Amino acid sequence: MHSLGHTRSANRRDHLFLTPDTFIRTPLPGLTDGVAIIHVAPQTGAGFTQMTVELEPGGTLTEGPTQRLLYVLEGSLALSEPESPTPHELTAGSFAFCPEGYEHMLTADTKARVAVIEKPYQPLSLEHAKLIAARGEQEVPWFFVGHEPDLPGTPLGGDEDLQVRSLMPASIAFDFACNTMEYQPGAALSQVEVHYMEHGLLMLEGGGIYRVGDSWYPTQAGDFIWMATYCPQWFGALGKAPAKYLIYKDFNRHTLA
Repeated sequence: MHSLGHTRSANRRDHLFLTPDTFIRTPLPGLTDGVAIIHVAPQTGAGFTQMTVELEPGGTLTEGPTQRLLYVLEGSLALSEPESPTPHELTAGSFAFCPEGYEHMLTADTKARVAVIEKPYQPLSLEHAKLIAARGEQEVPWFFVGHEPDLPGTPLGGDEDLQVRSLMPASIAFDFACNTMEYQPGAALSQVEVHYMEHGLLMLEGGGIYRVGDSWYPTQAGDFIWMATYCPQWFGALGKAPAKYLIYKDFNRHTLA
């Protein structure tokens, strides 16, 4: 039945709430036998792009104009890159980070969906880079791969029912963070958060209620939310199954840099 113009999606001054019924698919340079759903882009005022890439078997995605985080939502893929003589095999929950200008190719072995986050890299100041190098630490980002289910969870604020898994290394060389957050039924953030970082959030499993700005949204797997800087935000899980999402934020850089 036709929805007669109804949707849960919303576009507000300080956030986007986007549901799968409003997704539009588009081709992109570097993408073959596949399409991209661009959830958020700089045209909104965001400092990053987040998309879901859908690939047919044999479809490929090559490097883009910026650094990139890949997170596999569905399917089996091979990631080729110069540091490994054989491709990395990626399945649901696998992730990889490719620095700016790092040659790589993602090839789908099966029908697949991949969350892709891209952001122009903001380097450290020369002074800070020298200080980090003097401590024997790497001052620029590096390539890595991982598998989210294998990562240790950290209770947020001591709440064992709310587990955070960090996909990015704990290094100031990286200028953004990306985590998964998993809530047991009934778990919720302990406060409404308001801060200078913006977010991109893709709901992976379950559902609940998300407060974004001055609105409360029933939220379920497949929904996407962009939250601008200083946008009030809060989430509580509902239902009988855990709720889980993938969340991006800009990080590790001074606001005046």
